[in-house]
Amino acid sequence: MKQEQFIRQYQPLWDQLAAWLDYQQTPKQQRKREGLQEPPLDFPRTYRQLCHHLALAQSRMYSPLLIGQLNELVMRGHNRLYTSRLHFAHRFVTFYLRDLPRLVRREWVAMLLAGALFFGSFFTILAAIQIEPELVYSVISGEQVAGMEDMYDPERTSRFGREREADSDVMMFGYYIKNNTGIGFQVFAGGLLYGLGSLFFLLYNGLAIGAVAGHLTQIGYIETFWGFVAGHSAFELTAIMLSGAAGFKLAQALIMPGRKSRLLALRDNAQQAIGIVYGSATLFIMAAFVEAFWSSQAWIPVTVKYVVGIGLWVLVIGYFTLLGRGELAAERSQSDEA
Repeated sequence: MKQEQFIRQYQPLWDQLAAWLDYQQTPKQQRKREGLQEPPLDFPRTYRQLCHHLALAQSRMYSPLLIGQLNELVMRGHNRLYTSRLHFAHRFVTFYLRDLPRLVRREWVAMLLAGALFFGSFFTILAAIQIEPELVYSVISGEQVAGMEDMYDPERTSRFGREREADSDVMMFGYYIKNNTGIGFQVFAGGLLYGLGSLFFLLYNGLAIGAVAGHLTQIGYIETFWGFVAGHSAFELTAIMLSGAAGFKLAQALIMPGRKSRLLALRDNAQQAIGIVYGSATLFIMAAFVEAFWSSQAWIPVTVKYVVGIGLWVLVIGYFTLLGRGELAAERSQSDEA
């Protein structure tokens, strides 16, 4: 292909990419002031095409002027791509090290309500079963009780907390992620039923988990059960509570929209709720990892499991109560000085 034909065929694409890059480099205030609109462009795909065009121009020994123009455009695209990745990494780190714990503290009312429902039902049924053991059958079936007793039998020499014929740790890791996130989604999405779904699933999961814990404690499977749950309980139980708080944020928009329409209030609250759900999903994945590769190991001394479990609870509580406070105080100080 002659150089003139090559330019005629691909010049519109190069111009489109150059216009898109010009827009990206224009300050936001100037965009608003001049009413600029972002040109439609699939940047990754177009950038790959541009790199291919440059390689073709070099291999066909087109004019140095054309090669220089394409090379300059490639460098601009490369810088934009690299900058976008840096922005993403920065937003990712900032969210987990500052924004998420601040968001959870700001929504303390929803967190308190979710925690009271979940942990309240958990500890209530756990204590009640110590007094009246038969209460466990009012929450879970006899078949499930027998299965739990088998999974936490002190005579086990392989894995705790799973069926004897269960697959590898990696397969169980995937299973735990699916199971945990399924619980979290139910609790969260239940908020769209004016909070009744979130309330139900928080109570149900609190009662179900508490019944299992109460029964196994009552029959003496203390070291096997509590040693198993010690490691991942901080992540998993906190994640359920976070999911409930996110669900109540959705319910708040439907029940108390204020001066906004319910749709607008739901959209605004959903942004905060989704942020909480990101934290919940992260904790569920962390819980699944610990549960699959640490909690179930029979060779680890139970004292070590308890120590690690306590340490992880301290870590989770410290993360949500302390992280980001120093930066917030500094921002307030700067604002006051201004």
